[in-house]
Amino acid sequence: MCPICSTCISSDKHHGHKTTDIVQKLSSKTKDLKRNLKELETNIYVTYKEIALDIKAEKASFEKHFERLTTADTKQGKDWRKEINIIVKKQKSEIDEMKTKLLVALDEHEKKIKKEISEINQSILDLRKILDSSDISLNFAYKSRNAEFRSLPPKIKVSFPVFYPRQINTVQLNQMFGSLSEFSISTDEHGNIMKTPIKSLLDEPELITTIDTGLRLLSISCLSDEEIWTRGKDNMMRLYNLQGELLKSIKTRSENTPRDIALTRCGDLVYTDLDERTVNIVKNDQTQEVIRLKRWIPFNVCSTSCGDLLVTMDSDDKEQSKVVRYSGSTQKQTIQFDRKGKPLYSSDSFKYMTENKNLDICVSDDGAKALVVVNEAGELRFKYTGHLSSTKESFHPSGITTDSQSQILISDATYQCIHILDYDGHFFRYIDNCDLNVPNCLCVDTRDNLFVVDWGSGNLKKIKYMQTICQ
Repeated sequence: MCPICSTCISSDKHHGHKTTDIVQKLSSKTKDLKRNLKELETNIYVTYKEIALDIKAEKASFEKHFERLTTADTKQGKDWRKEINIIVKKQKSEIDEMKTKLLVALDEHEKKIKKEISEINQSILDLRKILDSSDISLNFAYKSRNAEFRSLPPKIKVSFPVFYPRQINTVQLNQMFGSLSEFSISTDEHGNIMKTPIKSLLDEPELITTIDTGLRLLSISCLSDEEIWTRGKDNMMRLYNLQGELLKSIKTRSENTPRDIALTRCGDLVYTDLDERTVNIVKNDQTQEVIRLKRWIPFNVCSTSCGDLLVTMDSDDKEQSKVVRYSGSTQKQTIQFDRKGKPLYSSDSFKYMTENKNLDICVSDDGAKALVVVNEAGELRFKYTGHLSSTKESFHPSGITTDSQSQILISDATYQCIHILDYDGHFFRYIDNCDLNVPNCLCVDTRDNLFVVDWGSGNLKKIKYMQTICQ
């Protein structure tokens, strides 16, 4: 029996179209089915099982991550309550002290009044005795005190203290308390759930590329993942790509060497002019003076997430140092002393500065041999003076930057390494490979790639030190 098509049946002829042996067709189809089965069993099914296991592991990992978030948030709440309790306790103590002083004053005044009342009573008794007596000598001996008693004692006036509670600014309160970075879940083109961007440190940092600009660089700032602003020892600020090609040059308006550079949220270049005592911003290739100081010298500058400028500065006599926050040309905040009135920063020394994702202000202070971190309100959070378990004799901080995980990276030029800390100042690890000679200035791009100025070689190096757990 041979299967044929309907056309052949109706015409009683075979029309010459290609025929297929049904046994061969069945064999081919069977092979396809076996291939499908094999793919399902050995590939697709296994892959889905791996995805399911990955999700289970991710859930455990995410659980730990959110536990850390909750712990950090709770700790911040406890710290705030502790500080508020200290303030309340202090004001209660002041209230009690005022009350005690007032009661002491009233007690003294009451004693004087009672003494005078006693004397008035005695005068009344003396007068009655004289009037009842027939001894006229008593009449002539009596001396009246009525004039004295008519002068009434002064009345104590009390100016009672009043508590003026400040209106709570919820927005400002949230900013000061701290904020969470963005969280997102999206779907890729294959229908898989994208994983949230959680990153961890690589076991071994990798040197990605070395950029030779031919200059001795002193400051750097990432404009994008492919472009970096730099400044050297001359009066030019230069924009390079990762191939070391010069894309743009801008000369300082005064033709002095800029002391430091930074970038605003809009990508505008900011620089300090030590000789002119100015902070300047470059918009559309036009330089504008934003800040001009008197009796203080500006050094390093940092643009914050809210658009303010932070400037480190020393006094003319080199005896004082502080960080000042500006909104445009308006001074908003001065950070100089801790709660005990002691200076936060050393004077007449190199400093580098950055703002962390949690709005902490981080200053690398070589004179103090410390990283000094204050919160947005300017209150000291912690000082880092090097890793305790390190065999290194002394900590010599220079360049500083922070990444998307709020980790703080500080270069230690003396010992040819970079310290990585968490946002509470706890040491994670060193970056001490990648052919670093004398690491100095630092910055990170949006992907958390680290750029390091190697003062020893004069080169700019790009280092990968983070890996994405979930993409």
